[in-house]
Amino acid sequence: MKLRNILITGGSRGIGAATARAFAAQGDRVFINYRQNRNKALALAGEIGGTAIAADVADASQVAVMLQEITHLAGGVDVLINNAGFAQFSMFDALSDTEWDRMMQVTLNGAFYCIRGVLPYMIHQKQGNIINISSMWGITGAACEVAYSTAKAGLIGMTKALAKEVGPSGIRVNCVAPGVIDTDMNASLSQDTIRSLKEETPLGRLGTPEEIADTILFLAKPDSFITGQVISPNGGLVI
Repeated sequence: MKLRNILITGGSRGIGAATARAFAAQGDRVFINYRQNRNKALALAGEIGGTAIAADVADASQVAVMLQEITHLAGGVDVLINNAGFAQFSMFDALSDTEWDRMMQVTLNGAFYCIRGVLPYMIHQKQGNIINISSMWGITGAACEVAYSTAKAGLIGMTKALAKEVGPSGIRVNCVAPGVIDTDMNASLSQDTIRSLKEETPLGRLGTPEEIADTILFLAKPDSFITGQVISPNGGLVI
């Protein structure tokens, strides 16, 4: 299989880091985007032979600089994984304008800026792969996570519409909507909440970052007839 250039936003930890390891293990060249976790990103890059690259994906100018650097080093991005995001727990009437805007900027604007930047190369190559990381809450909605659910639902809509638009150019666009995964993002949940979520999940446990990485790897296979789809590895919590 041809060596591909992989860009993973929010790639320094959790699902992003597991995905970086999975792509590197099959010989791909991995670019690990990060905003704050410089030491983790550099350590991961050293571990897998990848490249750590800083940018706040919510800032269009920083994304442009990041993609210019990748173009200089590798020519372009063959597979883009829009994974950057963060958790936010709040009653709807307590959400500030700043909190709402930041959620949309990172999750939706970030994906938009990155996709817009990689598309010219993919269109020229007549192939490419874009995978957006949503959440099962983007499918069902979650109380006290309205901003998060809204942003993740937006990624699902973006995935479906873009798949129709760029499919004729040989570019596939899919979405992974994980359930409750054992990552830092969910570390703030109480033990009672974790226990309840496990009990509600038919498989009786949380998912692992590696299991989500396996799903992403499957969707990123070079020869595939899958596009415009949402796959939700959630242990049966949402069916």
